[in-house]
Amino acid sequence: MIKVKSQRSRRILSFIMLTIGAIIAAFSLESFLIPNTILDGGITGVSIILSKLSGFPVSLLVLILNIPFVYIGYRNLGRGFLIRTVYSMILFSFALSVFRYFEPLTEQMLLATVFGGILLGVGVGLVIHFGGCVDGTESVALVISKRTSLSVGQVVLVFNLVIYFVAGMIFGIDRAMYSLLTYFITFKVIDFVSEGFEQAKAALIVTEKGTDMAKEIYKRLGRTVTVIRGKGLISGDKEVMYCVLTRMEIYELRHIAEEMDESAFITILDVSDIIGQHIKSTQHLSRKKIRYRKGEDKA
Repeated sequence: MIKVKSQRSRRILSFIMLTIGAIIAAFSLESFLIPNTILDGGITGVSIILSKLSGFPVSLLVLILNIPFVYIGYRNLGRGFLIRTVYSMILFSFALSVFRYFEPLTEQMLLATVFGGILLGVGVGLVIHFGGCVDGTESVALVISKRTSLSVGQVVLVFNLVIYFVAGMIFGIDRAMYSLLTYFITFKVIDFVSEGFEQAKAALIVTEKGTDMAKEIYKRLGRTVTVIRGKGLISGDKEVMYCVLTRMEIYELRHIAEEMDESAFITILDVSDIIGQHIKSTQHLSRKKIRYRKGEDKA
């Protein structure tokens, strides 16, 4: 009963923080960036460009353009990601439509760039930290990252550079440069708040259900797992699993552990560098026929 209450409290807290993050992100866009034609990256940036050219509200464009990206994220990150992301995006879109009628806080380009970028980074960082997403670019970048040698950050950067190039052609090179500066400020703040959505993490999981949990991790996240036989001083025989994943996938990993083994012990470690393709999803490995050998990586 205590465990159920604890899980419920964590879910409630996560949705509260998703709400706060989405509202902060929308406020930064409508109060600082959009009135000064400073673009965010990703789908939001595309929405701002289309809104400036067509007159359609940014809030509506953000919601519509993100639909296919949300579906891709759902296929790769699961139902929990879908629920949190849909909630975050709907709230984000609604908040944009509300703040649209507020007066801009400043018309000074430098102030708008700095404070807009900081607030946007705080808002998006909170959403990412608690397992949601207000821009589908990251989920698609995660899929591309699994299939190529590019990191999530590199894919997002390339996508955003294209957006800022287009913005420079339409609105002038100065707006493109301010937008690029905002992007770097936002990215650094996101890194501070959520420890970087593209940063690699290593998970050490001590459990009695290692094989079953490893299969579930591969099924939901596409991550292979090294299973090692271990023995606790008091608890006896255990299975120790080692898995490398991204920050965005840690939230789902916790849910998998809670569902399959409430007594599982998980340690999340920072990874400074990766040599080889351990973090990538293995394409030739059939999901229906996965063989696990203890003490050996299955990648």
